Amino acid sequence: MQQHLKHPIFKAISDIADQAGLETYVIGGFVRDIFLKRENHDIDIVVIGNGIELAEKTAKKLGGLKVSVFKSFGTAMFRYRETEVEFVGARKESYNHDSRKPMVENGSLEDDQNRRDFTINALAISLNNATYGKLIDPFGGLTDIENGIIRTPLDPDITFSDDPLRMFRAIRFATQLNFRIEDTTFKAISTNKERIAILSPERIGDEINKIMMTPRPSIGFKLLDKTGLLALFFPELTALKGVETIKGQSHKDNFFHTLEVLDQITPNSSDLWLRWAALLHDIAKPVTKRFDPVQGWTFHAHNHIGKKMIPRIFKRMRLPLNEKMKFVQQMVFLHMRPIALIEDEVSDSAVRRLLFEAGDNIDQLMTLCEADITSKNREKVERHLRNFKIVRRKLREIEAKDKVRNFQPPVSGELIMRTFNLPPCQEVGTIKSAIKDAILDGIIHNDYDEAYNYMLKTGEKLGLRKADQ
Repeated sequence: MQQHLKHPIFKAISDIADQAGLETYVIGGFVRDIFLKRENHDIDIVVIGNGIELAEKTAKKLGGLKVSVFKSFGTAMFRYRETEVEFVGARKESYNHDSRKPMVENGSLEDDQNRRDFTINALAISLNNATYGKLIDPFGGLTDIENGIIRTPLDPDITFSDDPLRMFRAIRFATQLNFRIEDTTFKAISTNKERIAILSPERIGDEINKIMMTPRPSIGFKLLDKTGLLALFFPELTALKGVETIKGQSHKDNFFHTLEVLDQITPNSSDLWLRWAALLHDIAKPVTKRFDPVQGWTFHAHNHIGKKMIPRIFKRMRLPLNEKMKFVQQMVFLHMRPIALIEDEVSDSAVRRLLFEAGDNIDQLMTLCEADITSKNREKVERHLRNFKIVRRKLREIEAKDKVRNFQPPVSGELIMRTFNLPPCQEVGTIKSAIKDAILDGIIHNDYDEAYNYMLKTGEKLGLRKADQ
């Protein structure tokens, strides 16, 4: 711990705090992460007195750093190299039932620790010279770190009712740290789950994204489900739960399959939006589920319907409705295509079409498809993965040879209209599609002369004549 406190920021704060006669502590996540041996570049300083004044004096001592002041919150912050330091006066909080924004008044260190969400985040270390480095741990937070436990300092029913975002934070910390939520705290989440109605979708979405970026996001989603929170803000995901059996035929539990896919993709990609694609790849299975006496359980067009469901989900959760959402839609729509390839002989034509449709996202699509293999049959999994390697090799070979990724047919619509003296019409689209399909099917190369000649033949079949004839 002493090594962490040798940071020049703490020396500067200590000197100024002593000169001003202010009790000052480093508190919260930075202290927690010292004991967890995790890097943390966010330092929270709590002052028994004026935090803004201490921030300004410290910033000046460290070389005239720019200070951002938030008077209405009584806080100030500055950046020192890679570290962000926030100062606040110790405070006491009380809440109205219809808001998670507290009413604040000046308080003691004890008041400030009481208002913290979890015992592991209530640890404080003195920065005053006389007691420098002394740990103040009134709730046994250090023991909870050692035992891997998440619990609230005070009554969890009050803690979660006051600020229901803390329920998501409890689950997020349990997922990030692989900790267990203490039984009374866990029960209080279930009891107070309806309180999330006062939260903004943005705050919920932010916590979900943090869960998504952990090494095993399934931990968080299972906890969200078990507490009843998941059904309140993400009913489409809970709809995946369960197994139905008709005439002795069952389908798999698509909820747990989805979480397994999500966990399997995390070691291979840190792309948040690819992880969202993993979470949503089968999202339409409940609405497309049918039992056929011959085929058994089917989920026809679940990729197509799933693509259409994504904008509604993203909009509700205030996730970006831009190219990131379109990427997720593309992954969900195409996620079955490589699997279909490995079940048949891999034809050049099918690989060209996949390259054309996936474009620059082909590698992410293959990563998703490899994660989608969750069979308990080890031999089947290994066979599928071997076949995917063949598909990847084919993709590289055909891309190098035919350059079809993101290609545009070498003959434009304008040239077709000029050649046959046509206005914009259906025939132009027909010819252009025919050229594209011919290239993808390997009938002609992605070459201007071959495409031009193919255009003439196609026009002739449609009864068109060149303009100069």
